[in-house]
Amino acid sequence: MKKISMMIPVYNEEENVLPLYDAITKCITEELSTYDYEILFIDNKSQDTTRAKLTLLCQQDSHVKAIFNSKNFGQFNSPYYGLCQTSGDCTILMCADFQDPIEMIPRFVAEWEKGAKVVCGIKTTSKENGFMYFLRSCYYRTIKKMSDVDQIEHFTGFGLYDKSFINVLRELRDPTPFLRGIVAEYAPDRVEIPYQQAKRRAGKTHNNWYSLYDAAMLSFTSYTKIGMRLATLLGFIMSGLGLIIALVYLVMKLIWWDRFVAGTAPIVLGVFVMGSVQLFFIGLLGEYILNMNTRIINRPLVIEERRLNF
Repeated sequence: MKKISMMIPVYNEEENVLPLYDAITKCITEELSTYDYEILFIDNKSQDTTRAKLTLLCQQDSHVKAIFNSKNFGQFNSPYYGLCQTSGDCTILMCADFQDPIEMIPRFVAEWEKGAKVVCGIKTTSKENGFMYFLRSCYYRTIKKMSDVDQIEHFTGFGLYDKSFINVLRELRDPTPFLRGIVAEYAPDRVEIPYQQAKRRAGKTHNNWYSLYDAAMLSFTSYTKIGMRLATLLGFIMSGLGLIIALVYLVMKLIWWDRFVAGTAPIVLGVFVMGSVQLFFIGLLGEYILNMNTRIINRPLVIEERRLNF
């Protein structure tokens, strides 16, 4: 009997874990009854009653497993680590807030049975804030054009991963994994299924502008070279223009030295423009260096506090 692993990362989802467990269990037992299954929750140091409810679920149902992290290790490390702890022939990753439709599970499995190693859920529409969806669309299109890897637009990680691809994730040993980029780069025989993203069932999102910026910079510095190439090219052009302006200024000074008058405004403007360009690219360079530094240090993805039902 083939085994399906459901992997759900959670953080302060006390209102959602029990209804989600009920919905997943009902879906699998009614529509995928010929499969064995496990439901793995990985908790990123919740501060509410999420852990108590997960502990109760593990006591009541041997199909449920839980990993409790010793602290919050971020929105990328915890799900990636959880995927690597599953034992099924395939693993389905989904969020805990019901924005990823439960009814997609049988469709994912059907595509997997046809031979797909990775099945990606692609948001074609969303009931979230329209402005945020627009910004996400701009980001996805921008990173796709800049990256050497053909990035997947509106893919959040929601999808099915064959055991062979889970083994690839285990072997990568990436201390700062960006799953969306890894799927785009390494996933063989990928199938994409569109869906409409629903509103969060309960609770509130834990993403803010900083976390969204962090995600954008991780993908940008991991999968593009254009930032540093642009800095080099623009620096070359600006230095050339600066040299030309300096030579013109010198010639005019030598020829019309007695009549040549120049105020300080051009100098001040030049200093501010050049300084702002330099600061921008120093900051961009810093993002690349931060990414490199994290990988060189090679810290563990997460540190577990405890695990249940393993």
